[in-house]
Amino acid sequence: MEMKGIKNLVVDFGGVLIDLDRERCIENFRRLGLENVDAMLDVCHQQDFFLNHEKGLIAAAEFREKIRERIGKPVTDAQIDQAWNSFLVTIPTYKLDLLLNLRKNYIVYLLSNTNDIHWEWSCKHAFPYKGFRVEDYFEHIFLSFEMKMAKPDVAIFRKVLDDTGIDPHETLFIDDSPMNCRAAETLGIATYTPVAHEDWSHLFK
Repeated sequence: MEMKGIKNLVVDFGGVLIDLDRERCIENFRRLGLENVDAMLDVCHQQDFFLNHEKGLIAAAEFREKIRERIGKPVTDAQIDQAWNSFLVTIPTYKLDLLLNLRKNYIVYLLSNTNDIHWEWSCKHAFPYKGFRVEDYFEHIFLSFEMKMAKPDVAIFRKVLDDTGIDPHETLFIDDSPMNCRAAETLGIATYTPVAHEDWSHLFK
């Protein structure tokens, strides 16, 4: 990977920073009585009301009601949130250290397809480290549920470029979805697609 001329980093969250456990999440939803959940839960791209939640088109309360309707029996908000958040595992601390070090030489942004339930959990449990909070790792945080759009829509990348004023040809996008990377490349952004659990710090050595 050629890093010459790269001044800006746009980093994905799920699968790039935080480790994911899709099977655990699916199993926990099945225990609640939610059938066919595997068809709606892709590691990179959600479907149905999961996607609408990720795009911020439905709020957390409506998302939980949709799940209760599908299950057909009473389940609490806490039970739903626990099952949903079991998708998220942890951010390895070496990646948090890496982000802090990268900020010394690059302008670092986060661009994530996520939802308010996952983000609230992550801010509370995944990012706190050595007194640092989520805001300390990034120049700016771009979240799909706040932007009302999601990767791989090219519009979300245009929005990042417009809001930040960064040059796409001086920007590297790191995302575990080849589809998302291809969308970014159409705007002239360089990309790197790590595999699950990869230590991608080698890019900067």
